[in-house]
Amino acid sequence: MDRQEHAQVRQISGLSEISDRYDAILCDIWGVLHNGVASFALASEALASFRRRGGVVVLITNAPRPSPPVRRQVLRLGVPAEAFDAVVTSGDVTIGLIEERTGDPVLHIGPARDLSLFDAVAEAMGRRPELVSVEDAQYALCTGLRNDETEMPDDYEPELRAIASRDMTMICANPDIVIHRGENLIFCAGALARRYEELDGPVIYAGKPHARIYDRALALAERARGAPLEKRGVLAIGDGMKTDIAGAARAGLDALFVTGGIHRSLHGEAPASPADPVELQRLYEEYASWPVAAIPALQP
Repeated sequence: MDRQEHAQVRQISGLSEISDRYDAILCDIWGVLHNGVASFALASEALASFRRRGGVVVLITNAPRPSPPVRRQVLRLGVPAEAFDAVVTSGDVTIGLIEERTGDPVLHIGPARDLSLFDAVAEAMGRRPELVSVEDAQYALCTGLRNDETEMPDDYEPELRAIASRDMTMICANPDIVIHRGENLIFCAGALARRYEELDGPVIYAGKPHARIYDRALALAERARGAPLEKRGVLAIGDGMKTDIAGAARAGLDALFVTGGIHRSLHGEAPASPADPVELQRLYEEYASWPVAAIPALQP
């Protein structure tokens, strides 16, 4: 598409305005279906309605944990099982990256809740990775800040410099920079990985916008559908330009941009109204990624 075509991104009020052309949806979770505190009922209904018409929905998230606990969290927050067929997480992809390094001691940077990654590796491989200090590690795995409610990325500067001095590879299990937990802005693993790259440290990213998670999500969608999918029949939905929209573009998929999520400032003081079209265009050009449509919040 040329720049003139890019300029014509539609702003819609409901998924049904464009969903008829798609057989499957890959939908982001945090910021689209819930905010970490409560789910968004209309978003769930939009996906459930799509499934009732024969579509397949795979939830795709940069959560750095295996999919089973993320699925339980989604259900606990009120997203009904009728809204989706399967879940794929950045954690699922990370498990594969850890398995490739079985036997290598690893430095884990992240909260204790993410240790389920290592449990999953132990179950699959019969051996749990050895967690060690930076001095003894062969690589680093970053799943987030150890206490994301009190810490900031700057708190990790000495540790990141120590890792960089050893030229260790860092696996980033969550490429998101920030998310909203309720109304609070929370830094994610991507913020630490970005700084590590600035220190010339090598980083491998497990989740969106990178290819591995889309390959896994498309395979799950085809399994749920019981038939192959053409990429032109798949719609990605998300609220992050750097991850969801750019990732969809890299994967060759159409994208629906939920503007009222992480980029909610586009709406000024009127969150339910359409986003400022001038600011939207600026954002698309900044990330060199253009969705097929934009919507304030996902709804039928």
